[in-house]
Amino acid sequence: MRIERRKPLTANVGVVAVGHHTYWGQFDGLLGGLLGKLDVFVGKVERHGVSVTSFGMLDRAEPAYAVLPEIKAANLDLLFIDMVTYATSSTFGVLARELDVPIVLVALQPLAAMDYERANTYMQLCNDDFCSVPEFTGVAVRLGRPAPPVILGMLHDDPVADTEIAEWCQIAKVLHDLKRARLGLMGHVLEAMLDMHVDPTAVTAAVGSHVVLCEPDDILQQYRQTAPAAVAAKKEQLLGFFDAPDPVSDPLTSKLSDEDLETAARVSVALDAFIAEKNLDGLAYYYEAEAGSEMRKVVTNLIVGNSLLCAAGFPMCGEYDLKTCVAMLIMDRLDIGGSFAEFHPIDFGRDSVLVGHDGPHHLNIADGKPVLRSLSKYHGKPGSGASVEFRIKEGPITMLSIGVKAEGTLKFVVAEGESIRWPIPPTGNTNTHGRFKPDVRTFLKRWVAAGPTHHFALGIGHRAQTIRKIGDCLGIDTALVIDLGC
Repeated sequence: MRIERRKPLTANVGVVAVGHHTYWGQFDGLLGGLLGKLDVFVGKVERHGVSVTSFGMLDRAEPAYAVLPEIKAANLDLLFIDMVTYATSSTFGVLARELDVPIVLVALQPLAAMDYERANTYMQLCNDDFCSVPEFTGVAVRLGRPAPPVILGMLHDDPVADTEIAEWCQIAKVLHDLKRARLGLMGHVLEAMLDMHVDPTAVTAAVGSHVVLCEPDDILQQYRQTAPAAVAAKKEQLLGFFDAPDPVSDPLTSKLSDEDLETAARVSVALDAFIAEKNLDGLAYYYEAEAGSEMRKVVTNLIVGNSLLCAAGFPMCGEYDLKTCVAMLIMDRLDIGGSFAEFHPIDFGRDSVLVGHDGPHHLNIADGKPVLRSLSKYHGKPGSGASVEFRIKEGPITMLSIGVKAEGTLKFVVAEGESIRWPIPPTGNTNTHGRFKPDVRTFLKRWVAAGPTHHFALGIGHRAQTIRKIGDCLGIDTALVIDLGC
């Protein structure tokens, strides 16, 4: 079972070809052939669900300067420069200087190798895609810009190059939503968690997202207005999507009660209305409220509704952790999940560590049907009610924590490991056994030495290098806690 995404993923991607105008009068048909190469590449990009604008051929400085306002007006998330043949860097310099979007150089030659016995200059020019790449990267550095990444390979039948094109389109989708997202921030930091504090302006500076300051009363108002029919429909959805087994070993847990189901459903309906009213793309929250109040009942029963929203593409993050909300958004837009997680007890016998949290969770990465249990208390926090429990899908996993450096800027801390289908405690919390190289002791020491926040976003697949590229695009330092066999 899967929760469908409510907003489709997209991005604005530009493509421009570069060449050398002197060639056109020297070699009949060359320009047309190179524009045909451009069309093939544009078609490859369009297959990845992004909106593509082609700006044609730039073959000298004048058209590069002339097209610049048009490129800026397209509000791009990424620009591919298709190196269809040799081009002077005058076609590139003004773009590198003036554009504040990631630029990727693409050098895909039609032939795997020249036909040397029949080779001629025309054939060489048709396959000279890499020739001016060093010139372009060198100019970028001279302009004070990072050297652009390069996709290098063949135009046809090259799965490595095609995978890189797909990856950069995914990165464009992440960047598209990061710089447009409205992330709600509600309540306050859980008392004593110094690593949770973050300046909302620093988040806007780092990734572009706008932070919307929200009041718990906004959700309470929606809770009081819930329609019985909507609550009944939500209860039916929950009972169809989740299991509600008998308790096992933890005395804090019991079989999901009718009262807890009713509260979880009603709060979920209220959350949906709150997200729509505030036009939010995610939320970081923590609030305790007065004991016994209606407000406490609402704000301590957000986990079930938040987990549904996470799976629908709205990262909902507990304990006021705005940084991890951003990390969850990045993983969700990469379509690899993004559960709210931290480290739990170590299993020294299995050389693993439990990875999980009491919520919220991305239900689309669950291994099997997730479980709802009633908890008599949420340990370490006020309140009681329904809680979500499941194991992450078995296989490769990636973790992204966003820390804050001494000067106040953000830092990505990323690791890869494996989720193993071993027993998890039936405590109403999500967990999985994570195994990491070279061994759990060494890995955890390396992880904490990198300066993470104690929370992180947990996703499936190995995508550390993709996240590093996102960090590079945003100018955020990335620490990769990955064993290289050293």
